[in-house]
Amino acid sequence: MSESKTTTFFGTSMFSVGVLSALKDNGIIPELIVTAPDKPQGRKLAITPPPVKIWAQQNNIPVLQPEKLDDSLRSTLYALGSTLFIVASYGKIIPRTILDIPQFGTLNVHPSLLPKLRGASPIQNAILTEDKTGVTIMLVDEKMDHGPIVAQKEVPISPWPPKESILENTLAYEGGKLLAEIIPKWIKGKIEARAQDHDKATYTRKFRKEDGLVALTDDPIMNFRKIQAFEVWPRAYFFTERHGPKAPNGAWASKKIRVVITDAELTGGKLVIKKVIPEGKKEMRYEDFLRGN
Repeated sequence: MSESKTTTFFGTSMFSVGVLSALKDNGIIPELIVTAPDKPQGRKLAITPPPVKIWAQQNNIPVLQPEKLDDSLRSTLYALGSTLFIVASYGKIIPRTILDIPQFGTLNVHPSLLPKLRGASPIQNAILTEDKTGVTIMLVDEKMDHGPIVAQKEVPISPWPPKESILENTLAYEGGKLLAEIIPKWIKGKIEARAQDHDKATYTRKFRKEDGLVALTDDPIMNFRKIQAFEVWPRAYFFTERHGPKAPNGAWASKKIRVVITDAELTGGKLVIKKVIPEGKKEMRYEDFLRGN
């Protein structure tokens, strides 16, 4: 990157990887990546690196994984001499003392058309509540998703609503492309950031497992949106009774089970469930589940 001596990227999730991939495809590779520490995951609690660390190792880029964003990290970054910081789905609030280090500030890639859908889950909420979305490049300040907008782009998705993973991948790559386009102009002072209209801001929250519960008698359009939005987490599900062997008195035994919906479509305003994962079972066609249950 000729216009900037050193660029540092802060990111952790698969969204961050999509942004990095787009930057690389457009000739911009950061000299350092800051990401979250490795964490135990899965049933066996195996220590697992975040996706961005894996990408950085594959591309031979140095990685820092600070537990705290303290004076020690600030000194390290200051000594590196970065003139631009980029943030995309890092997962931690970066203090002002670090944000102010680079000459050209800290730019953030946010997967919504700010000031709409600030907060922790803009992608899922776009699927649940919107009929369009896009990406925003903003200059980071000390408040969440509050800083002035540097660039913005609506990203058409058809058909709508998409699955969460599809929308995340698309917005990440488009956000990285937009960032690559504006960085040279931003560094040369050819773009002026504009303040957000804070009166129009909407906010999102982290979802819980309970949010994935679907009542099959509810509005089919809203149910379909939930299935699409919660594809990765917390996954849409319903409860039903599983019939077991007959009891000695001749009555059928039954057990309440949780059934995850993995694939569905909306046809003529009707929700058509195609695949499910019943509790304790592997994924199967919904019609096979109904037949066996």
